[in-house]
Amino acid sequence: MTHIQVRKGEPVDRALKRLKTKLESEGIMEEVRRLRSHETPVERLRRKARAAAKRGKIRFRFTMPKPSDKAEGAGE
Repeated sequence: MTHIQVRKGEPVDRALKRLKTKLESEGIMEEVRRLRSHETPVERLRRKARAAAKRGKIRFRFTMPKPSDKAEGAGE
């Protein structure tokens, strides 16, 4: 179970923000949202496909294209 210790003199808003950050980093909030309503197998497949596409876009964006051998030897 996730818990935080409220420090003496700490505003409640700041403690709640720390709790929310901790819950999100552990993935608990995502699980709560997912379990809030029933998800059909088709919806699950669509959600996973969207997530995979998003991961692929991010991977593609941050990968460097490999230099081809043809580009170097084109002038010869």
